[in-house]
Amino acid sequence: MFFGLDGVEVGLIIVCICLFGGILSGFPVAFAIAGAGVISFGIIAALDSAGLLIHAAIDTGSQAYRDLVNSGVKADSISIFRYPDMPRIAEPVFPQGWETALDRNVSFVVNRMNERVLAGQSIETLLAVLMFVLMGITLERSKIANDLLTTMARVFGPLPGGLAVSIVVVGAFLAASTGIVGATVVTMGLLALPTMLRNNYSPEIATGVIAASGTLGQIIPPSIVIVLLGTLAGDLYSAAQEQRAVAAGCTDALTYLGEPAVVSVGTLFQAALLPGIMLALLYALYAFGYALMNPEKAPAVEMGSSNKEPITRGEGLTWFLAAPIALIGGAILLGSVNMIGSQNLTVSTFSDIGEGASLRTRVGDECKASMIDLHGQEAWDIAVAEQQAIDDAGGVVQSERLSDEEYAEAQAEKLAGVAPIGTGIAILLILMSLVLTTARGISPSSDPKPLLIGGIGVVLAVMVDILFVSATTTPGITLLMLAIPLAMILYGCRQAVGRLTQNELIRVVFPPLVLIVAVLGSILGGITNPTPAAALGAGGAIMLAAYRKLKDEQKTPKVIIWSTFAIIICILVGVNFDLRINQDVVTFENWIAFFVAYGTYLYAMFGLLFACWTLFRSGILSPVVRETAKVTSMVFTILIGSQLLNLVVISFGGEHYIQQFLKSFDNEFRVFLLVMVVLFVLGFVLDFLEIIYIVIPIVGPVIYGGSFDPKWVTIMIAVNLQTSFLTPPFGFALFYLRGVAPKEVTTGHIYRGVAPFVLIQVVGLAILWFFPAIVTIVPALMPN
Repeated sequence: MFFGLDGVEVGLIIVCICLFGGILSGFPVAFAIAGAGVISFGIIAALDSAGLLIHAAIDTGSQAYRDLVNSGVKADSISIFRYPDMPRIAEPVFPQGWETALDRNVSFVVNRMNERVLAGQSIETLLAVLMFVLMGITLERSKIANDLLTTMARVFGPLPGGLAVSIVVVGAFLAASTGIVGATVVTMGLLALPTMLRNNYSPEIATGVIAASGTLGQIIPPSIVIVLLGTLAGDLYSAAQEQRAVAAGCTDALTYLGEPAVVSVGTLFQAALLPGIMLALLYALYAFGYALMNPEKAPAVEMGSSNKEPITRGEGLTWFLAAPIALIGGAILLGSVNMIGSQNLTVSTFSDIGEGASLRTRVGDECKASMIDLHGQEAWDIAVAEQQAIDDAGGVVQSERLSDEEYAEAQAEKLAGVAPIGTGIAILLILMSLVLTTARGISPSSDPKPLLIGGIGVVLAVMVDILFVSATTTPGITLLMLAIPLAMILYGCRQAVGRLTQNELIRVVFPPLVLIVAVLGSILGGITNPTPAAALGAGGAIMLAAYRKLKDEQKTPKVIIWSTFAIIICILVGVNFDLRINQDVVTFENWIAFFVAYGTYLYAMFGLLFACWTLFRSGILSPVVRETAKVTSMVFTILIGSQLLNLVVISFGGEHYIQQFLKSFDNEFRVFLLVMVVLFVLGFVLDFLEIIYIVIPIVGPVIYGGSFDPKWVTIMIAVNLQTSFLTPPFGFALFYLRGVAPKEVTTGHIYRGVAPFVLIQVVGLAILWFFPAIVTIVPALMPN
């Protein structure tokens, strides 16, 4: 043994030295990780062959070991950490020789590349990384940050520390739209840092708030960190809970937990929403508090108004606060009394299948005892009573085809309960009403007649829908009945949009905000999974960038605008009409709807191709595609290299050794706290990608194998990893900012400026530790 260390411990030290040496050598990280795996395996194999690496394993043939197993202790829970006095036996770290380990590693790395990179279940989710990167880089090249920084500075500048607060707001906005830390920090450093310094902001607060705000993209959805963590977390949690169930004496995790052991990226996006907003609020509160205590270091700055027409307080309260509250509150109230609701009359031709018991009760005694410990005696008794009632009724009711009379009765029952106003029409009318009221508030001195016509159209549409449109009315007839009110509404909205574009805040924020809502809304609302949503975001970003480029060139962007309307019309037609033309009977209005949808789809595709051509001839698309390919290739190369390094650690028992050490603690909170401290320390020297792909697979089976909510565990890790961008000396956000900062801003300024925000990260972790509901409440309220 070297210095009294176990052979496995020496092997882990060799791997760490090779890894850190490869990273610090300046060699590309994506290749340094794989190289570290190859070099460390060679060194360990050479030392093992020379008989210098000896592992003191527990002697499983000893009487003490047999007595311990016979006493009821499971064999997989016996380790040198929990039972240090057990008899030991000396063996090499490669019991079957390094040649066998090498052959096994080569086979495993090929299988893992196939599972996780080429054709595994997670590959579809990993494709979202490509799309989100393309979306982020496209928006970054479209100069969206320039306008956002100028506009937000005008809004928040007059407040103490207003420029710093505006940086946080823009950082959060860019996090939800681009999510690219390097691009965000560099852009804000180039545009905002000189302005802040000219207005007498101290270099510490200026650099600190820019670096910290730029990292919000790692936690605010859509976050690449969460996509990568989610693909790992799903596999780790499922496998760990299966092992936990078997250890408890049950056959599978579904029996033991009473629910599937799954966690998806979409659910993690929901879980990350409030923590991301919380961190942004903590940053803004610190900047505001710093300005109040040090007004000379973060003064208020007047940078002009974002609205061409002055607005009185009464007008602002009426049109920007009272009117939206009245519209949204009224809709919620009508929904609570079933005036607004679903008008779906779809009835299954089969009866509903009966529900089973809340827990599986036909289990062995060991599994029963474990389930009672987990769920409680009361929950077990309820499940037993439910199962007994099911057995007394002859078993679970099976689904059967309904007779014609039963089907007609079910349809009549559903028709009797539908709301007079459909949810879709209500949402559409509320959105258009908000456009009209906001336009009135933006320009109160303009002629109100066009907006009034639009408002009358909204009222007429509601009356027509209540009096003449029923749930059985076909979509075509409904459209004809609402044609006049809709024409009035569209006339008013057209005039309203012209007035809204006069306001700089709305003109700058609204387009990317719509894109963010479309992408995140489809994921958080459970409409689709992250990959199609990311593709929608990438396409939208390309069209938005092309629109801005055409405006800069003083050319008409009508093709982009009409393509956007074509997408909206295509979606509305697809939602309201039956476009399946391969049926035996297709109505005339559905044929018309099909051709309208097909035509708008073709025009939307033409608009997307036109946007790509616009960016290509402007020299924007080619760099965007190259940068996207570079970033995506780096991620996947690190993924492959980390798999190789992990297999090296597994081959000489390093992974098992670490997991046995963590399992030796009886308190799982203490284990998770230890892991979080280790991740925090590693963040000083490793990037988030290395931590995700090297460290998490090793500790994951332990931290995901307990009773913690996997969503909470994953978001805690994500927030911790966000800190790795800020911690000296290797925080990437610090390097990005140092590269664009003026000469008078020193590295010491940046380090001192970022220190409070690292503490804020720790405070944020503490808040999430003691209040886990911040993570779990949104997934509990939203569909998955």
